Amino acid sequence: MTLLAFVVALSVIVAIHEYGHYIVGRWSGIKAEVFSLGFGPVLFSRVDKHGTRWQFAALPFGGYVKFLGDSSAASGKDGAAMAEIAEVDPARLRQTMHGAPLWARTATVAAGPVFNFILSIAIFAAVMMTQGKTSDPLSIGTLKPLPVQGVALQPGDQLLEVAGVPVPSMDDSEGFKAFDAQLPLSALMDYRVLRDGQAITVPGPHPTPPLISRLAPQSAAYDIDLQAGDVIVAMDGAPIVAFNQLKEGVESSDGQALQLDVWRDGEILEFVLAPRRVDEPQPDGGFETQWRIGIAGGLAFEPGTERLGPGAALAGGAEQTWSVMSSSLSGLYHMITGAISSCNMSGPIGIAQVSGAMASQGAESFIWFIAVLSTAVGLLNLFPIPVLDGGHLVFYAYEAVAGKPPSDKALRILMAAGLALILGMMAFALTNDIFCP
Repeated sequence: MTLLAFVVALSVIVAIHEYGHYIVGRWSGIKAEVFSLGFGPVLFSRVDKHGTRWQFAALPFGGYVKFLGDSSAASGKDGAAMAEIAEVDPARLRQTMHGAPLWARTATVAAGPVFNFILSIAIFAAVMMTQGKTSDPLSIGTLKPLPVQGVALQPGDQLLEVAGVPVPSMDDSEGFKAFDAQLPLSALMDYRVLRDGQAITVPGPHPTPPLISRLAPQSAAYDIDLQAGDVIVAMDGAPIVAFNQLKEGVESSDGQALQLDVWRDGEILEFVLAPRRVDEPQPDGGFETQWRIGIAGGLAFEPGTERLGPGAALAGGAEQTWSVMSSSLSGLYHMITGAISSCNMSGPIGIAQVSGAMASQGAESFIWFIAVLSTAVGLLNLFPIPVLDGGHLVFYAYEAVAGKPPSDKALRILMAAGLALILGMMAFALTNDIFCP
């Protein structure tokens, strides 16, 4: 499952990235000779009407587009081929990557990362449209299974007050935190709801019970096989009725092992786990290190939703993509400065493990992960490192200012240095996969 999920996620992202290079290159008058998904021996190929060979190769861990005049998949310059093309058919020189105008080369190279970002925005927007927007005022969609007796809430109930505390808008995150903090630590409490046009009081569960809605991959909770839908009813023998109780207990544990009593499908199961130190991004761009077990909570019910239009969904998708980019850059900066652990950087093994973990939590989680990973791949490729797309864009910027490209010798040296840096980063990330807790 882990390997399959990794190959699927990587193949989708690489295919979109390379298709961006290919299609914009074709639109710009640059001929693509090969479009390959994977490396190594070719398993299947065909040549289309444009003369491009489309192929699947045996090693499905990447891909490339080879344009006319390229010496390799990294778009190095094939001097001999370029000289032959110029001598035999000077007009055909325009169809090579290195003989095309600067604007065409720039657009073709930039298209790969841009298509990654477009994929991310589209996926985030589609998920948001599917889920809809939480209705305002807050209402009950469906009730979740909980180990609480006497609940009389019904789907469609509009929430007015809980335990005498007015229910704020879900859009007001700070207001909802204050609301949650004011609630009594009771498994059952009075809800004031609007039902069929009448305000009535009925019993209901704590709005934010210790219910697991999601698990973080490679976390303490995931590693001991806790599941979404589990309810943690006690910690070290002390009963728990609210998620905040669980959160406070974990944060104050100092990493000591905790015994959890977990309700699952009517049974009580016992688990033991030790919280782990986690560097969490903050709204101000910084990071805060806390003890965590790797679970996310949620409401005791699925809230009612309203349809989200395409425009609002696309805006939300763009905002989410930008959030992933900014938090990634912030994390990299804080790792370089030593403010957070370098173990936050994952390599291929770590990414494969996360792929499998997200796939095991359902199609929606896996598709969301593909969008996050696509953003990360697009961002990484924009780094100004020779070999990467960003390095090529730096060369083109130099050419635009100087009026000529860097010399072939300088390009060879810079490309070799860039390749060494990339291999070093990969080795460092792989070491993290193996040795980081």
